[in-house]
Amino acid sequence: MTVPANSERTTESKTVGMGQIALGAPPVCLTAVLGSCIGTTLYHQRLRLGMLAHVILPHNFGHGEAPGKFGDTAVPQMLEILKQHGAAPGELVAKIIGGASMFDSGRPVQVGRDNVNAASEAIKLAGIPLVATEVGGNIGRRISLDCSTGLVTVESIGRPPRTV
Repeated sequence: MTVPANSERTTESKTVGMGQIALGAPPVCLTAVLGSCIGTTLYHQRLRLGMLAHVILPHNFGHGEAPGKFGDTAVPQMLEILKQHGAAPGELVAKIIGGASMFDSGRPVQVGRDNVNAASEAIKLAGIPLVATEVGGNIGRRISLDCSTGLVTVESIGRPPRTV
């Protein structure tokens, strides 16, 4: 990466749409806008590889649809992609952001909470440390995974940006 004369780092932003999974390496930042959806990230420090899944629903139930769409199938798909790039599961860390209750929180089905639970379980089953979460609440978030550091910046209305 070339550092410009004004010492500002250049980055390339790549938006990850609903139900998608993306892989990035420096200078890429993977971004997503989340409501009840969650952003599940995996990061490999040595290889400086980051992945972001924009999860919409908690469970696939064997429908064979896009694995990035579901909390229970996104992590296994991400692991498969990372293995193809030389990353072992034991060298990864995970973060989960999002899962807001965007509508009436009194309803029995809470998609945001269920998304968080499904992704957390998939990460646990894979034996990957879950090192940070910022979940719940009732406002959306914009996230950016910096593939050069593994840090995730979280922005939401009325709050200063946070890094997890």
